[in-house]
Amino acid sequence: MTLKQALSHARDTLAANDIEDTPLECELLLRHALNISQVQLYTNLNQELTPKQGVTFWHLIKRCLNGEPTAYITGCREFYGLDFYVNPSVLIPRPESELLVEMVVKLARNHTVSTIAEIGTGCGAIAISLALKLPQAKIYATDISASALEVALFNCQEHGVTNRIHLLQGNMLDPLPEPVDLIVANLPYVKQSELLQPTHFEPMLALNGGTDGLEKIRRLCYQVNSKLCQGGYLLMEMGQGQAGAITTLLCNLFLGAKVEVAPDLSGIDRVVS
Repeated sequence: MTLKQALSHARDTLAANDIEDTPLECELLLRHALNISQVQLYTNLNQELTPKQGVTFWHLIKRCLNGEPTAYITGCREFYGLDFYVNPSVLIPRPESELLVEMVVKLARNHTVSTIAEIGTGCGAIAISLALKLPQAKIYATDISASALEVALFNCQEHGVTNRIHLLQGNMLDPLPEPVDLIVANLPYVKQSELLQPTHFEPMLALNGGTDGLEKIRRLCYQVNSKLCQGGYLLMEMGQGQAGAITTLLCNLFLGAKVEVAPDLSGIDRVVS
């Protein structure tokens, strides 16, 4: 069987089992099985798979059919044009979270942002992306999970930013040693009732937003005053339908503050600042 035939067969198999983005998933899994680049794959589509390579590839396909995310199978996820190591200790970065990075970078072009804190950093994708785009900023990245911070440290080392990102273990803003100019957070915002079926793979701690999905976001908002510099900024990712409740909370907590909501590429209100 050639690489082209293996891809075609795998696509049909995943599609028949309602797996999304089957062409991309199959390509990522085949490249991982053969340890080759995208260019190498598409310039050698007529190459024959060895029996060992075939067994390895179909083992990966079976893992995918069992619901295991491709990012965990390959140990890699692209975010903001960068590759990040991920494992089941951390939530897999989503494309919509790139909006947070874009908004912070845009804001930093027009305002002084010397210190940034990312709360709930997970694999470190947001903090590292910001460190590379904003080399003048000192960045703190906090997470309550020690295993998540191990993943973040590995990614900081891979991207050469260990000297500029300070990883801190603790809950929310508690570990921050000083007030910062900007706080950015992608906290759990899924309602607990929507998580009755276990995800099996992604950490529940990184998904469960409590009864209304706003438990962690609300807790952060109440802590912000003590850890945000005068005239500072807060940016948070949120779920569909949560904009009204969050903007009302912020307006009540920070009288006179300018509160704005930005949609993602799907038109869903995604970031409140």
